[in-house]
Amino acid sequence: MLEIVTVDPFDDAAADGWWNAYAEARRADMGEHALVWTREERRAQLQQPSATTEERAYAALQDGAVVGSASLTLSLKDNLHSAGIGVNVPPQHRRQGVGTALLAHVEAEAIAAGRTTMRVDILWPASAPADGTGQPNREFARRHGYEIAIGDLQNRLELPVADGVIDSLLAKTPASDGYDLHSWRGPVPEAFVAEWAALDAVLDTEAPTGDLDIEAASADVGDLRDDEALLARQNRTSFGTVAISPDGAVAAYTQIVVSGDDGNAYQWGTLVRREDRGHRLGMRVKLANLRMLQRESPRTPRIYTFNAESNEHMLAVNTRLGFIPTARLAELQKKL
Repeated sequence: MLEIVTVDPFDDAAADGWWNAYAEARRADMGEHALVWTREERRAQLQQPSATTEERAYAALQDGAVVGSASLTLSLKDNLHSAGIGVNVPPQHRRQGVGTALLAHVEAEAIAAGRTTMRVDILWPASAPADGTGQPNREFARRHGYEIAIGDLQNRLELPVADGVIDSLLAKTPASDGYDLHSWRGPVPEAFVAEWAALDAVLDTEAPTGDLDIEAASADVGDLRDDEALLARQNRTSFGTVAISPDGAVAAYTQIVVSGDDGNAYQWGTLVRREDRGHRLGMRVKLANLRMLQRESPRTPRIYTFNAESNEHMLAVNTRLGFIPTARLAELQKKL
């Protein structure tokens, strides 16, 4: 008999079984291009209390063995109408109703929390059709009423990028009068943190959103500092760069996070303030941050990033840097 239980993240055996099912499913679907949060990264995320986000984990048990895992993410300050859902079933347990049971259980939990918009992210190889036709996870989601709200590309950059290449790109990106760049490793300096938080909060709505039912996040320095504390617990290191405008404001920011567990770097947010666009600041801050990363973390082998397929400008920036597409990610949505 199939049983679905809530996972206690402080119970090592339960959390390990949950993570193993997640990781096995991801690796089966994506092979060498699978990006899997490490066991300790996910455990730290589930264990840390947060004022902004509630994270729940669920496991499907068959005769006491974990045959599938699921997650539920609930924002506590904004987007109170939506829920983030994840369902992962290893190949040997598929087509037995495990995924359907997990999805129904998590949706019911989301509804009980007052959520009416369900969001799911799924990936498939870059060689597959752009709409995911024929991919098991896409067909499963379609059967359960989830449609693509926006499509993204997963891209990878092998490191190091030669200094000459960076210099050449900088030469094609003339410095704009009056803008200064500042880069650092670790937490955001106090001088920039309030404006960094404000830019980061609107990233999801300033970037292409397709049909996503989403609103801007809250900008709170205390919440940002809590997120930085979580990064430290996850053995992750942040590298940040900002462009400061002539009026002294943060005009653009970018962030790369390196996992101390898997060794890879992940490009997080990059955004230029509306009134400062047109000065090629996005490319400039990314190049400065890349140069710092390679200086401070020379053994980092590669960077991964995700961008909406409709975000032609950022994709062009990434192509010039040398990123290549390795997978597709679809942000799915269902309104109840």
